[in-house]
Amino acid sequence: MLKFFFTFIFHIANIVLIILYLYPCSILGYYLNDSCFLQPQITRNFIISSNHFYAFIILTTSGLFAYQKSSKENFLIKYLILISIILEFFHIIIPNRGFEIGDLLGNVAGVLLVLAIYKIKNQYV
Repeated sequence: MLKFFFTFIFHIANIVLIILYLYPCSILGYYLNDSCFLQPQITRNFIISSNHFYAFIILTTSGLFAYQKSSKENFLIKYLILISIILEFFHIIIPNRGFEIGDLLGNVAGVLLVLAIYKIKNQYV
């Protein structure tokens, strides 16, 4: 039952993240700030984008809980790394969006942090 919950959360988070990434304006900014061009900020950025970092921590964590110790785990890891890179590169061609290295680093750092913790945890358990 718990595995089903994490699988559901992972798929919903994945769909929501893709929609938020590919929409040509900030959906969250529109609802929270009444501006399509103003992105709400959770915490201040430091070299990497904190919003992107947190989003990919949630996505990666839910994905690993959903597919841990399954035959799809290696595929999931490759998928998470690739989607963290590819989604940011789509901002080059999406109107009103811009590719930023800080966002890309936030995406990848969020995935790699959770993967590192997961690998260390599995070595000692």
